[in-house]
Amino acid sequence: MNDPRQPKPTNPTTRVAVLIVVVVLIVIGTFFFNAIKGKREYDEQNAAAGSAASPAAQVASGATAASASGASQ
Repeated sequence: MNDPRQPKPTNPTTRVAVLIVVVVLIVIGTFFFNAIKGKREYDEQNAAAGSAASPAAQVASGATAASASGASQ
């Protein structure tokens, strides 16, 4: 019969698998963080250029967006 006082032997494979999963999740999180950070920097740099556009260009882009949304219906 098994002695219940003996601790279960630990499996080192489980520890390695958990470590790999944690490292992969950290890497994926880092990629997302850098992508979001880069997008915000890009948007900040191009916000000034977008606000300086002529009103005629803004009207034309608005008409294009309206026709594109109407076409999807």
